[in-house]
Amino acid sequence: MKIAICDDERIQTQSLTQKLSLFAETRHKHFEIQAYSSAEAFLFAYRENRDVDILFLDIEMGQMNGIELAREIRADNETVQIVFITGYPDYIGEGYDVDALHYLLKPVDTQKLYEVCERALANLQKQPRFHLLPVGKEVVRVYEKDILYAETQGHYLRLVTKKGEHRLRMTLPELSTRLGNSFFKCSRSYLAGLLHVSRITKTSVILEDGTELPLGKGLYDEINTALIRFLRGL
Repeated sequence: MKIAICDDERIQTQSLTQKLSLFAETRHKHFEIQAYSSAEAFLFAYRENRDVDILFLDIEMGQMNGIELAREIRADNETVQIVFITGYPDYIGEGYDVDALHYLLKPVDTQKLYEVCERALANLQKQPRFHLLPVGKEVVRVYEKDILYAETQGHYLRLVTKKGEHRLRMTLPELSTRLGNSFFKCSRSYLAGLLHVSRITKTSVILEDGTELPLGKGLYDEINTALIRFLRGL
């Protein structure tokens, strides 16, 4: 579980880190906690790697405040659990448009912090599965349910999703291993998302959007079995 703390008060950051570490230990969880002293520092790191599950965010900071940072994050990330931290109750209510999980008043009460952590973990368990995939110089969060298929193109993969396409520098077997049983390698060059399979013939796999992928010789029975197992597991 990736936890980020964004607060320009060092004592507050240290206290929060200690409490979160104790919470993880008592709940037998593994937290990777990273602290940032400004919104700009967090945003710089976030643009390189968006793998953050819970963000504890101070509202009153330097040039960019917590509300502004939260809006930047929500532009392309609906799943990260944002918890605002403030020393002023007047700010409570300003973050509804960024879907904040909760507000914690400084100094942060340990019991209230733990209750918020439990809610955040429960929400994350309800989230759809996603994968962090290398796209260019970035790592992009791609939801499994959105992936239609992948196609080998030289040293790259063309990943086609319901929201667009990505070019990945990885092999089809590597991607297949990462995605698991929700996908089927229907030929040497194609990986099909079973969720989006509409029809199967002896020579092709037809997806719900009409895309027709080649089906390798002798794989007809195997893909039908894989599809039935997948649908039973939904």
